[in-house]
Amino acid sequence: MDRRAFLKTAAGVTGGTVLAGCLEPLGFETQSAWRDPPLVENRPDAVYYPSIVEGMGMYGTTTAGDVGFALMHSFPHRFWTLTGDDRTKVVVTDTDSLHLMASVWDTQTGAVLPLDVSLELSMEDGTTRTTNLWPMVSPNMGFHYGDNIDLPSEGRYEATLQVGGLQANRARGFENRVTSSRKATIPFTFDTRETYELEYRRLSEKAGTPGTVGLMEMGMVPKPVAPLVDELPGRLLGAPSSGDAELPTTLVSAGNPFTESGQPYLLVSPRTPYNRVMLPNMGLSATITRDGERFIEESLQATLDSDIGHHYGVPVPELQPGDTITVTVNAPPQLARHDGYETAFMNMPPVELTY
Repeated sequence: MDRRAFLKTAAGVTGGTVLAGCLEPLGFETQSAWRDPPLVENRPDAVYYPSIVEGMGMYGTTTAGDVGFALMHSFPHRFWTLTGDDRTKVVVTDTDSLHLMASVWDTQTGAVLPLDVSLELSMEDGTTRTTNLWPMVSPNMGFHYGDNIDLPSEGRYEATLQVGGLQANRARGFENRVTSSRKATIPFTFDTRETYELEYRRLSEKAGTPGTVGLMEMGMVPKPVAPLVDELPGRLLGAPSSGDAELPTTLVSAGNPFTESGQPYLLVSPRTPYNRVMLPNMGLSATITRDGERFIEESLQATLDSDIGHHYGVPVPELQPGDTITVTVNAPPQLARHDGYETAFMNMPPVELTY
């Protein structure tokens, strides 16, 4: 059902009670049941089906040099930010007009880019407002950028999205790409009816159980997914799980395109279960033990590659049969999380693999 239909149903059940707020002059009838829908009880420490799944609308796409930009909108909704291991809930306020979202990608390779994204909103009266969008993960959109935004009224706006140069290591196809700041402007019209008639689904029977909904189709916008495990280069050492994140790990033989030294390359490609959503903004390290003695301990570096996109890797010496590789999560994904992801990828113990 769409949000407007749900509002009418909710008003009938509650005797028409609504919350007065700043959105009423814009035509909203703000009912508490959907502005902060109940959280699932006894949520698992894993990815789970939320009680509500909300739709998304597209405001537009454009490119600036080698970077593609998309601007989307949805209902304002709660989410959780993460700083280190500390999680903070961001609640919807009466002034929030919509949830504004962005995706950015490399136009040549189609790789979704983990960058800092700033947003400048230009109003019809000439005033501007600037904010940084949160890197986020949600059930139906996966990895993206977003925040709840308050707008003074319905009408015409311009959103200017800006990213800096790529800070991750560069592998095949990225040697000279996304080297400097890029920005693009996407005009849009904020119409309450357009946003509040988006799809709004209850997941009553599945809510709280392990799993998630499928990623939505967004036209030309690439899906933020990691490659299939059997598409990763090198010898697969294993695909263990930590904190419900999957950590397939391979060893790419010497003479590979990932290392200038020609050494073998240890590659880890973190992703969510079910939908293979990429998980950037992590801190990973690897320890290699031989005959009970630790002889290598290195941080894995975030890296972009034209074939496999975002991953983490480090050059290592030649391994011998029986060597033990321990991958440690030093920092969980520093991503804001929507309902269904806020309890996952928090407590992430080390994983062990054997060569």
